[in-house]
Amino acid sequence: MASSPSFLTGERAVVALFIGQIVFSISQSLLSESLSLSLLSLLALSVEISVDASSSVSLSHFFKTRPGASSGIFLGAVTLPGLMVSKLIQISRAVSLNQVGTEAELENLQLLYWVTSASCFTVLAYLCFIFYRQSDSKNCATFRVSLSCIALYFGVCCVSFAVKSHGGWYAVANLLWLFFHGFAAVKLIQNILHTFPACASIGEALLVTVGLVIYFSDMLACTAAKSHGYFTASKLVMVPYGVKRSEVSIIIQGLITGLLIFPMLFKNVLQILERVSSAPSRDRGDDQMRRSLVFYVSLVFVLVIAVPSWMQLVQDFHVHPFLWVLDFVLSEPLKRLSLCIYWLVVIYVSVIRFYNISKSSKIERILLRKYYHLMAVLMFVPALILQPKFLDLAFGAALAVFLILETIRIWRIWPLGHLVHQFMNAFTDHRDTDLLIVSHFSLLLGCALPIWLSSGFNDRPLAPFAGILSLGIGDTMASVVGYKYGVLRWSKTGKKTIEGTAAGITSVLAACSILLPLLATSRYILDQNWFSLLFAVTISGLLEAYTAQLDNAFIPLVFYSLLCL
Repeated sequence: MASSPSFLTGERAVVALFIGQIVFSISQSLLSESLSLSLLSLLALSVEISVDASSSVSLSHFFKTRPGASSGIFLGAVTLPGLMVSKLIQISRAVSLNQVGTEAELENLQLLYWVTSASCFTVLAYLCFIFYRQSDSKNCATFRVSLSCIALYFGVCCVSFAVKSHGGWYAVANLLWLFFHGFAAVKLIQNILHTFPACASIGEALLVTVGLVIYFSDMLACTAAKSHGYFTASKLVMVPYGVKRSEVSIIIQGLITGLLIFPMLFKNVLQILERVSSAPSRDRGDDQMRRSLVFYVSLVFVLVIAVPSWMQLVQDFHVHPFLWVLDFVLSEPLKRLSLCIYWLVVIYVSVIRFYNISKSSKIERILLRKYYHLMAVLMFVPALILQPKFLDLAFGAALAVFLILETIRIWRIWPLGHLVHQFMNAFTDHRDTDLLIVSHFSLLLGCALPIWLSSGFNDRPLAPFAGILSLGIGDTMASVVGYKYGVLRWSKTGKKTIEGTAAGITSVLAACSILLPLLATSRYILDQNWFSLLFAVTISGLLEAYTAQLDNAFIPLVFYSLLCL
């Protein structure tokens, strides 16, 4: 049984407030989603308490997690389901206003919520099983709570689909669809934690796992729905995936998914070449050159042939998708090319300046990294106000470049592998390892995801700015003020200070007060409750103060979810 001090942690209290605000905001039409989210949260909390409080049993027998971090199971399990429910609440408001096309989007989001929730639920049930299989305390209160949550969640899920589909094959097909995602999530989190040991906590791995499962399954469903038209005409699980997507979203999805699959393709090609080669070279240089040649040829094949072929399958591109991108950029050449030049100048000046500082100065690396957060504000805020669609595409291109460079770094591909590793190592912190550097990914995705998620109906003008505000302004000010002037610490063992948190919250509120008048002159319709905004900013600020997880990944999603309410 967990002791009182270990149960009442700041991170758990903040996450509980986050979930409580979402559940409190849900309407009666989303009752089943409200119940399932509450049960999922209770299950996640009970599993985390059991794992963190146990001194005799540890999940380290099964996973090697990041040293110095708590399990993060509660936060990792509820972040994405909570976000999906927040989007459901937002789209429900659109339905009440008779917005065109929102009914199909609502149906799509409902299935995506259940997919997300079921994936988290299955991983939690798996963690509960492997933990209590090794534990002698199978009759403890947390174990009974976990079993009760598992049974009740499954019951709510079955009843919800039976009612919405009036029973029959449709309900069974959807339940099987959810089971498929849960099974895939369990396999994927095992793979991630074994392939990249000591690179993530369980909560961080859970967030990444569920996100990838949703992304890959969405791509699979889109492909199946486009390839076999009878899926969209019948009452099977593919119906919600019939929501029309933009060309930009298809290009980003194909590009990112292709690059995530590419390392497996490259590894298999190398294995095949080693088997068919009758006289393998003993010269290390020749072997490195051959491997690099295979890498670049395979990369060109994926980017030029394989990925564009999928894009043209699911979307009616009349030209090669990359030619479409060129035409899209040149459709407003003055604005978009000027924006590209501005970005390149900011990146070049900032990277060169900060890299030289990192080699010659004794400045703390934590402060040096926060300069990149400020750089994100300078780059993304003007683009988000003036060219949001182009910014969507630019984020996808930047993420693709990051994936390619990280693959080159990990595999030590000649001639860039060593140079990329040396450069990236200048900006790493304790959450990065030689095996995997994630800081730049989390910063980019933290800014990009709220913007991508805000496409379509958006009656909350500040929601797309969630990542930029929380990371570029709030996190930066909290770190700088806390480091230079902080005295009062939130805990005896932590480094976060009350002064830093207060500075972060105040700076975000000040930025919001400046942004709102600017947005009032644009296409946005202002409908912002300042009390709700204060709550959202405070919760995200407290989460930054208390969490030991990768805050760049969690804070923007939590802040975005609360802003959508």
